[in-house]
Amino acid sequence: MRLGPLLAFLAVVLAAGLLAPPPAGAADGLTLTAPAQYADRDTPLTIAGAPPGAAVVLERFDGTDWQPAGSFVAGEDGTVTTPVRVLRVPARNLVRATAAGATGELRLPLRAIGTTTTLTGPRQVVDERSITLTVVRRTAEGTAVPGPVLLQRIVAGSWSTARTLTLGATGTATTSVTPRSDSTWRVASPAQPWAASSVSARLAVDNLPPGRRVALPEAAPRPRVALPAAPRATGAGANAAIYRIPDRVWRSMVGRSWHRGCPVGRSGLRLLRINYWDYAGYRRRGELVAAASVVRQMAGALADMYRAGLPIRSMYRVDRFGWSKRLQGADDYRSMAAGNTSAFNCRWVVGRPGVRSPHTYGRALDLNTWENPYLSRQGWEPNSWWPSRSHPRAAWRSRSHAVVAIMRARGLRWTYGTSDSQHFDAVPPGGRPVVVPGCADVVCH
Repeated sequence: MRLGPLLAFLAVVLAAGLLAPPPAGAADGLTLTAPAQYADRDTPLTIAGAPPGAAVVLERFDGTDWQPAGSFVAGEDGTVTTPVRVLRVPARNLVRATAAGATGELRLPLRAIGTTTTLTGPRQVVDERSITLTVVRRTAEGTAVPGPVLLQRIVAGSWSTARTLTLGATGTATTSVTPRSDSTWRVASPAQPWAASSVSARLAVDNLPPGRRVALPEAAPRPRVALPAAPRATGAGANAAIYRIPDRVWRSMVGRSWHRGCPVGRSGLRLLRINYWDYAGYRRRGELVAAASVVRQMAGALADMYRAGLPIRSMYRVDRFGWSKRLQGADDYRSMAAGNTSAFNCRWVVGRPGVRSPHTYGRALDLNTWENPYLSRQGWEPNSWWPSRSHPRAAWRSRSHAVVAIMRARGLRWTYGTSDSQHFDAVPPGGRPVVVPGCADVVCH
């Protein structure tokens, strides 16, 4: 079709009013706008596109259905502006307007307000006791912010969530914790649609020992072999527990503290686990292996030490220290250099190759070995500083010392006195001391 005839056709159509523009104010839909606002405040909602003077109906979605929210009359410009409350839940902020058959919807924009989270509680706690921590979350204007928050603690250098707390309507919660060591805490409050996220300041809590620390002379040497902190105590008191040797423990013993040719086998040995006071004043749980015939005597003596508040530096099974070629058993040199307390060890006497140690029979106990040295043929082991010194709680040089007295009352003889002050031999009730060949008149550690 040529351009001239087309223009003539359009002119006819317009003259007939077939493509006349719509009346002023008519629209296919309404436009709703509103600025972002904090929750629990009004925002000015503008409804545009209605015919001038038309009735405008406003509705709000309540999560299930539409509910009436107001009726208005459009102005000469076809608009209505009205305040509308912004709620905390985004789904409840959906509004709809209707006018002259046209509709429009808007989710009122929700602006998250800043928040602060505080964590308060004691700065110190005695080990095994609990403290109460209090969490408070508020907006910048002081309004309570309920909801979940994360109580976190530093573990291995990183923040780890200990538990999730739910703050009530007052934006507050309390919780009880029982830290078993020095600890650092914080609370992380996740963002909510109406409230910004926030993190509390750190709260450092010092864990204090429930017992007395051992005050050693400043000049006293420290053990040459370092050991990790023993597990914390379990149960009340000494809580001694005696077991047949478990498979896992036996596998560790074989080739270290026990080997073929030892006079005592697995069935004649027992594993003792018992709580004790360490030198820092904390309760720890240690273990040693001893002969079945005397393990209860040793448990009783160690329990008496616990009740008297007498400390033990450490108590690990001696197989922890590995095999010693020169002792043909577990490495007692390293055990003593760590200040370790132990009992059964199928080995030679330290410094006397080929002579069986009384520990081979599981009826000898070496206690606080660093502060109570042994005089071998080669000299003092594990150090030469302590033999001429004593300590009222940790080192004994007299039969009147509290530790020696406790051992004696339980049938553990201080056999060699100050020549091997760490060594005690258990004699079963009605039984006889172990007679070790080659140890009749010499010290046999």
